[in-house]
Amino acid sequence: MLARLLASAAALAVATWMIGGIHLTGNPDFAGKVITMLVVAFIFGVVNALVKPLFTFASAPLILISLGLFLLVINACLLMLVSWISGQLSVPWQVDDWGSAFAGALIVSVVSFIVNAFFKRGEEHR
Repeated sequence: MLARLLASAAALAVATWMIGGIHLTGNPDFAGKVITMLVVAFIFGVVNALVKPLFTFASAPLILISLGLFLLVINACLLMLVSWISGQLSVPWQVDDWGSAFAGALIVSVVSFIVNAFFKRGEEHR
C-alpha cells in the first residue's frame, strides 16, 4: 500500500513538473512540496478506490468501443475532482483546465505503469 502511495506521488509529481496547467500553488519549500504531493497522492488513491469503479462501470460501453482509451477521459475527470477536493482541503495543488487534466492523466498513467512494473518485479523475487 505504501508502494502504491509512493508510485502515485511520483506519477503526480512528474505530471506537475511536466504540465504547465498542473501546479503547486503558493511557494512551498522542498519538504512542503513532498508533503503536498503525498497528500495529493492519498486523495488520488481514495478517489481512485471510491469513484473510479463507478465511472468505469457507467461508461463500460464507451471503454469497450474505444478499446480502453476512454479510461484516459475518466482519469482526467478524476484529476479534476482531486484538484477540486484539494482546493476544498486547502492543499496547494491545482489543475487549471481540461487539456491539462487530460495530458496529466496520460503522464500519470504512463509513469504509474513504469513505477509499478519496478515494484512488481521486486515482489516476484520474494
